[in-house]
Amino acid sequence: MGIEWLIERMRQRREESAVVWRDNSYSYDQILKAMDLWQNRLKMESVHPGEVIALEGDFSPNACALLLALIHNKNIIVPISVATGAHREEFMTTAEVQTVITIDDQDECRIERRSMTVNNHITNRLMNMGEPGLVLFSSGSTGKNKAALHNFSLLLEKFKVGRKRMCTITFLLFDHIGGINTLFYTLSNGGTVVSVRSRDPEVICQAIEKHRVELLPTSPTFLNLLLISEAYRQYDLSSLKLITYGTEVMPETTLKRIREIFPNIKLQQTYGLSELGILRSKSQGSDSLKIKIGGEGFETKVVDNVLWVRANSAMLGYLNAPSPFDDQGWMNTQDIVEVDGDYIRILGRRSDIINVGGQKVYPAEVESILMQMENVKDATVRSEKNPLTGNIVVARFVLNRPEELSLLKTRVRKFCKDKLERYKIPAKIEIENELEHTERYKKVRS
Repeated sequence: MGIEWLIERMRQRREESAVVWRDNSYSYDQILKAMDLWQNRLKMESVHPGEVIALEGDFSPNACALLLALIHNKNIIVPISVATGAHREEFMTTAEVQTVITIDDQDECRIERRSMTVNNHITNRLMNMGEPGLVLFSSGSTGKNKAALHNFSLLLEKFKVGRKRMCTITFLLFDHIGGINTLFYTLSNGGTVVSVRSRDPEVICQAIEKHRVELLPTSPTFLNLLLISEAYRQYDLSSLKLITYGTEVMPETTLKRIREIFPNIKLQQTYGLSELGILRSKSQGSDSLKIKIGGEGFETKVVDNVLWVRANSAMLGYLNAPSPFDDQGWMNTQDIVEVDGDYIRILGRRSDIINVGGQKVYPAEVESILMQMENVKDATVRSEKNPLTGNIVVARFVLNRPEELSLLKTRVRKFCKDKLERYKIPAKIEIENELEHTERYKKVRS
């Protein structure tokens, strides 16, 4: 297997825009020429097939071209983005990185050799297969960063089937399965990827207007920030045809407000994991949280309300943890779901569920109610240990204007009385000054 099929498709679009970076457009021909230069550079630098290479960067022309060259050279690639932060060295050591290639903010490169021998048996197995690899890091339920090693060729197989050509914002990061999916979906279909300096709502809206973006793949947390900022009022977003959202549970309140503001834009929930890739998905409707997932190369089943997935594109294994797959290749996603015919509704991760005296509380359900309250900008629900009930529900609020904590507590109890069972009503209330989210625009519950 290889990416010759992708290169041939890109050749067919030579004069068309492939990447927009710093508001400048780069054609497919320019990306292919940059890829050729990188292939020669890799030979000059004695970067051999099978070597583990960390690629630090974002969706710049050089970074995209280098990624293609490394796949073509059969290297094992470890994408590194700004979200890596203090974990950078940990990731390098876990993946047994032998060379680091950094693409800076000016799209210039720096190459650093590391004295590292690859000992991991899974990595060595992939090397012996002569296939390119991809290492993605994700945080497990214990907080430990797990390193998933993929056969990159298998991840790219699904893109051989032609889909809709679109101009797409690269919102999801360079080292995220969603970001990788965005890039290769777009390039394989002759579209344009629009890179942005930051994921600030105003920056995103400005890019949509300027480059006539059609697809915004994002997260519920970002969409809530967009609503709060009202940046959408300042820009022409009429080119936008599709907003996809995933990575965390969407509060029903947020979906309803987005639908009201953008009635002509299709809203679609997505689903994927670093260990499995991105599944094809179909929302029951733009106003529905129910989705149908699967598609060619994926199988799904629900056991005791937990979603299990088996995928042709599944990782070879973790580099630093036991395999999560059973004997038949099924993975327990730890996502709790409700089933409605061919559709499911994702309620939340097992690790996020709050057990109050034996009763289950799903944070997203409570958040959706709390965000309907007056003067509430955002609400985040988490658990806290309690000697009587095991856990209590804690709600952290960000308000539009100052309010006494005692008054807010009273309002919360009254508002939730007829909308939530008693054990779901927050027992502890906190007020924060601003929204908390990760670099990947997911809520911080801990």
